[in-house]
Amino acid sequence: MIVTDEPATAFPQFALGLAHDVDALAARFAEIGRVRIHEFLDAKVAGALHARLDARQDWRQLINSGDKLFELDRATRAGMSAARMRDLDDAVWQGARSGFQYRYESLRLPDGNRGEAADATGNSLGGLTHWLSTGTMRDILRRITGAVDVDYADGQATAYSSGDFLTGHDDAVAGKRRRAAYVIGLTPVWRVEWGGLLLFHGADGAVSGHMPGFNTLDVFAVPQMHSVSPVAPAAACRRLAITGWLRAADDRAGMAG
Repeated sequence: MIVTDEPATAFPQFALGLAHDVDALAARFAEIGRVRIHEFLDAKVAGALHARLDARQDWRQLINSGDKLFELDRATRAGMSAARMRDLDDAVWQGARSGFQYRYESLRLPDGNRGEAADATGNSLGGLTHWLSTGTMRDILRRITGAVDVDYADGQATAYSSGDFLTGHDDAVAGKRRRAAYVIGLTPVWRVEWGGLLLFHGADGAVSGHMPGFNTLDVFAVPQMHSVSPVAPAAACRRLAITGWLRAADDRAGMAG
């Protein structure tokens, strides 16, 4: 489901926050394959994005079963019996024991190469992917990642609540032409004990990563093994972010799908 029903109210123009040393960020990315940028967006933009996400009621829970994807809206989940919910939880945790498994809520965004600028659609979330895919911002992302063929960003808003998680994977999917992944953190308050950590898996078993942040941008190379640790029941709020990939155009089709 593509986001289409945001209120057409005034939204601050997308802009970067503090001036950043792009060359230093590119050097760090080249060294370890990832970088976190603090105060990525103008403070008013970051605050407005968080407010929009926090107020939305049309989130859909995404759960996979192997290669199959299931989407459950909130009304569907509210109508499920306690026994059915327990069975679903059991199936999700069973899948996580030995394979790739995830559960979280999502709002899908239009691909940034579809010309859906915020000022044309009243859609601030869709406008974000468009902004990442054009002009100065795309040039900056190309410089940081060293991927000069990055053409556009796709994306989704994500919300992780208690028990939500994403097991280890490397984002490499044939034909998707993903050059790097990104996560824009929009979680103002968090404690590391609440989980929801973006973790990078080393070949030797070492793990490093970041707790959810606010107005942060994580960019990391594809392929790279990573996961999101389960959110603890103690978490006082949801882990909110906008995530996606920086992708090269599909020369055969003229546009990636």
